Formats: sequence, C-alpha cells, structure tokens
Amino acid sequence: MPAEAVIFDMDGVLLDSEPYWQDAEIEVFGRLGLHLTREDCRRTMGMRVDQVVALRHAQHPWAGPSLPEVEEAIVGRVVELVRERGEALPGVVGALDFFEGRRLRLALASSSSYVLIQAVLDRLGLGGRFEVVYSAEEEPCGKPDPGVYLTTAAKLGVDPGRCVAIEDSLAGVRAAKAAGMRCVAVPDRAVAGDPGYREADLVLGSLLELDPGTWAALAG
Repeated sequence: MPAEAVIFDMDGVLLDSEPYWQDAEIEVFGRLGLHLTREDCRRTMGMRVDQVVALRHAQHPWAGPSLPEVEEAIVGRVVELVRERGEALPGVVGALDFFEGRRLRLALASSSSYVLIQAVLDRLGLGGRFEVVYSAEEEPCGKPDPGVYLTTAAKLGVDPGRCVAIEDSLAGVRAAKAAGMRCVAVPDRAVAGDPGYREADLVLGSLLELDPGTWAALAG
C-alpha cells in the first residue's frame, strides 16, 4: 500500500539526546547508589523512563525518593541539557521538507513525556511541523509495545499499514513493526551492528541518505 503518513520518533531521530539521557541516568541513579555505565544505559534505549526506573529499582532497591520522584529528576535533567545544547541531527529538516513535498502527513510519536517533547521542539524550532504530537506517557505500556504508534495512526486517521515510522532504537523498531508499519531505522553508530535492526525495512546511516529512489522502493 502506498504510504500516506510518516511518524517520527524523537530521541535519537530528531536530535542526539541519548548522551543526555545517559548523563541524567548515571547522575540520578548514582546518587541512589546504583552506578551505571553508558553501556548499561544503552540497553534500555527507547524505553519509557518509568519503565527504566522500575527496572533499576528492581535491580537495586533504594530507600528515599519514590519512583515518580526519580523519574521527574531524570526528565528534568534531560530537559536542562536539551535547552542548553540540543541540536537537530543531520538531515532532519531536509527529511521533513522531503516528505512535505510529497504531501505526506507528519506526526511525532515519542516515549518521552510532553514536557521534554515541547523542550525539544522549541529548541530545534520544529513547532508546527507535525500534525500530531503524541507521547507514550498516555499509553499503558511504552515501546516496544505498539500502542504509541497505533494511537498516533488513529489520531491521523490513517491505516497503520499506510504509515512509515522513523526510529533509532530496537525497542522503537519493534513497536513500529508490531503496529503493522514499515520502518526506517537510523541507529546510533554504537549499536548499528546489532542484528535486531534487520527487522526494519530500511536502515540508514543518517537521514541525509534519504533520497527519492530509496523512498520509492520503501513506500510504494
């Protein structure tokens, strides 16, 4: 079926926020006695922050702040870092223009909370580029559950089979595929060799590699 809509993930697709998440998690969990490495953080990439906090609490229960308070501290720190130095990844604006030029509808579906989504859109000057902006914080489960993608497609009024998702994480790729969408993966170099990315319909080194030929082959 020809594509009618493109749904972007945010973290790792619009901007390289993964280092900010790692910094925030290492800092906040470190104060609770859980000393994480960047590799530890990469293993939860793409998961909703409440799921990450629950996982870490199960691994290393702490006394003191509640799980929601820890979530708030992590998100707050990431927001600070985005506002200080967030930059769009190469090819983002060009990709948005590319899809708009083909009259495709655009949406954003993120595991991040609305407060962080708004901070990113403001910092990158992308407010108004997406017809639908939706956070998995409204879903019972985060990625790899397909709920965030299915709800975003429903808000667009487009069949999931006519949507293409753009993702960077394995959790996101699996969520998009479980929703019945085609998926373009743009993984971080640190994880690009993971065989799990073969589940995506197309893997790019960056959005700069998007061109009419590859899009025509993918989108029908």
